[in-house]
Parts: sequence; structure tokens; C-alpha cells
Amino acid sequence: MKIVFVCTGNTCRSPMAEAILASKEIAGIEVRSAGVFAGSSPISENAGAVLENQGIEFEHTSRSLMPEDLEWADIVLTMTLSHKQLILQQHREAADKIFTLKEYVTGIPKDVSDPYGGSYSLYQKTFDELRDLIGRLEQKLLQEK
Repeated sequence: MKIVFVCTGNTCRSPMAEAILASKEIAGIEVRSAGVFAGSSPISENAGAVLENQGIEFEHTSRSLMPEDLEWADIVLTMTLSHKQLILQQHREAADKIFTLKEYVTGIPKDVSDPYGGSYSLYQKTFDELRDLIGRLEQKLLQEK
């Protein structure tokens, strides 16, 4: 199963989600992340600090979502409904594999809030939310095997 996590700039939410899932080392799961408006920046300082404090080693440079990512992926999990809609406007052919992360694991298409520019505690809160969602994703993927 190949999964792409998508957020806005690929410096906070999607790389944290990628790092959390990758750290689980689940056989048969490949993961990457990208942004809908990403440049080439390092992971945000607080996102990196939260991951480090959780014992998750992760090197990252942001990158834009490319058509090749959509072709590669079995599932594309966005952080917000607006990310999902933006991708769908440009890539209708991938509609059957694009979901918000919350939609995919809970059935409810809600957003994961963006901690960008916030305090360390805000990033920790986002990390905790993502860790819970990735745990649910892991359970769902293992049930589908």
C-alpha cells in the first residue's frame, strides 16, 4: 500500500504524518508527503522538535505534489477538505483514491488544523491528533490485508 499525505506547504502536518507512519515500519506500507503550495524548505522548527522529542528521526525537505505522486499512490490523504478539492479540480482521474485523513479513518470529512507559525504546544497538539489518526489508519490497513 502506497500512501501520500498532503497539506499546504509540506512543512508541518503532512511530514509529521509521514514520519509517524514511517516510524511504525509496517510491512508493505510505503509513505511520502507533499504540499499543494510547497517550495523547497526544511520541516518547520517546531514540527521537527516535536518529532525529535517523540524519538522519531526524520529528515525532510518540502516538495510540491506532482502527478507522479498521484499515479504512485494507492491512497492520497489530505489534511483538509480544501486540499482534497484543490487536487480533485486538477486531477479528477484520481478521485477514487483521494480522501481527507479524517474522512478515511473516521468517515467524517473534517480537517486537521494547521499549526504553522504556532507555539511548540500547538505543534504537540497537532502531533497528538495525527498520532491518533495514524493509529486508526494502521488498524484499518491491517484489517484490509
